[in-house]
This record gives sequence, structure tokens and C-alpha cells, in this order.
Amino acid sequence: MLDLLSDILTNLSMRGSLYFRTSLTSPWGIEVPQFENVARFHFAHRGNCLVEVEGAKKPVCLEQGDLVIIPHGASHKLYCAPETRHAALPLETVIEQSGYNGNGVLVYGGDDDDRDTQLICGHFSFEPHAKHVLMERLPPIIHLKNYGETAGKWMEASLRVIGDEAGGRKMGGDLIALKMSEAILAQAIRSFIESQDADDWALGAFSDKQLSRALDAFHKSPAERWTVEALANAAGMSRTSFAVQFQKLMQMSPMEYVTGWRMEIAKKVLHQLGCSLTDAAESAGYASDSAFTRAFKKETGQTPAEFRKLKKPARSIS
Repeated sequence: MLDLLSDILTNLSMRGSLYFRTSLTSPWGIEVPQFENVARFHFAHRGNCLVEVEGAKKPVCLEQGDLVIIPHGASHKLYCAPETRHAALPLETVIEQSGYNGNGVLVYGGDDDDRDTQLICGHFSFEPHAKHVLMERLPPIIHLKNYGETAGKWMEASLRVIGDEAGGRKMGGDLIALKMSEAILAQAIRSFIESQDADDWALGAFSDKQLSRALDAFHKSPAERWTVEALANAAGMSRTSFAVQFQKLMQMSPMEYVTGWRMEIAKKVLHQLGCSLTDAAESAGYASDSAFTRAFKKETGQTPAEFRKLKKPARSIS
């Protein structure tokens, strides 16, 4: 059985992709465009730079060993120093000028080759129609300082392996780096929701011992007959205390959370070939197709039939 965070990321169909490893020499600046249904990441394998994300209050300084996650795929700038901010070029232009063909290391920048900045850059894509409050409410940027050490020895070792394998010449290196990067996103989100910052973004239930116990129980059996009282029992709390605490930490009611996640499960079933409306209804815990259809339309603004007709957009972000 998957734990709470694993279940969320699995059902959102997270897929990792490394798009380049860099060797950047001063002066340099890169502007990365916005993409939907994507979480970006940059790990400073060596050197440092500034990262400015649209929607964030100020740039962050990415030092060697730091990791930044840009959960919503917002446009952002990477640059070596404040004075190079306005000279940052679009990513496509940088790739063209550097002659990078998708293999090896992206080498770019000025003549100051005494010290280069080596970044490992990638993204995680999610199903276009999938959503969850955990991902939706994450801040514009998550900055994890000295990430290898704070996350534990296994993470430090993993980051070193990714640094060695990504864009290298050894067979299977990119795949090894890719799979390890998927584990890093899960670890990064876990680190964030376990921090005090989670409360500021209405995600406190995930780190609260009692509330997270109820959420975990629900995610393990989402089609069961869940009520506020049943969730409270799983949390070891009274019904009233549970409802009040959940609303306070999540800014939504427990049953709003339950319904939202059930609809995400149903969406996946509706997109599967050979699955019927009844299959989707049962997967979401509804005894009748009509009750499920009403709940689905209320939650998504579409009937299940209308949702099934939507074509998934084919979009390349490489």
C-alpha cells in the first residue's frame, strides 16, 4: 500500500525528465519560459547563481549543494550576478548559441573560465487534467539549502550520482539520473510539508500527526464510506475537534478534500480504454452513476461524458 505522499504523486502520473546539465561561465544569464503541468528543478552541483521566479518576492541565491523546485512551471531567470539580470537571454537562444544538441553538457557564457557553474536542470510533468491541493498550494519556489546534507546521506549520495551520470557518456547514465531525480522531488516536497512553512500555504494537515493519519487512511481506501466521523476516528479525535482543526490547517472541509481526490481517481478511470461510467463511479465510492455524475459536474464543471471527449494536449517541453 502506498503512503499518503506516494499515492498523491503516483495518481498525478508524475514523470521526470532531465533537460540539461550546464557548464556556465561568467557573464551569463538564461530566461526559462513558463510551462503548464510541470514542476522545474535546478540543483547546483558546483558554483552558484541567482534564481528569480515569477510570483516570488525576491531572487534566491543558489549555492553549491542547494536545490530549488519551481512547482508550477513558472517562468524564471538564472543569472550569475545582479548586473547580468537584464541581459538574460531566452533559453532557446542560449541553446542555439551554445550549439547544444541535447547530448552531453550545455556549455555557455563568457570568457571567465576560472570557475564555472554546473547546474543539473530538469522537470517533472503531470497529467494535464490532474490536480491536488498539495501541488496547487506549493509556493512559487522551494529553496532547500545544502540539500544533500540536510536530507540525509542517501540523498547526498544520490545527488552526487546524478551529477556524475547526467549528460555523461556512460551507458544508461541519463536513465539512472532521471529515476533518482523523481525520488528527489518526493523528498523535496516531504521536506517542505514537514517544515513550518507548510502552515503558511494551508498544507498543515499533511504534517499534523493526527490529521495526516486520517488522510493516509482515506488515501489507502478512497472508495470506502468516508464521513467526517470516520475520518475523525482514524485520526483518534472527536468529530468536532477533527473538523475544526482540518478547516483551520487546510482552509477547506474534510469532505471537500475527500470529494476532490475521489474526482481525481475517477478522471484516471475515465481516460482508460474499456472503462465504463460505472467503473469510474465505483472507483470514487459512488453507488450510482447518477450520483457520481452530479458530483463530478459540480466539482469539475463538466459531465463525465464531456470530460472523456477532451483530448490530452500533446506538448513538448524539451
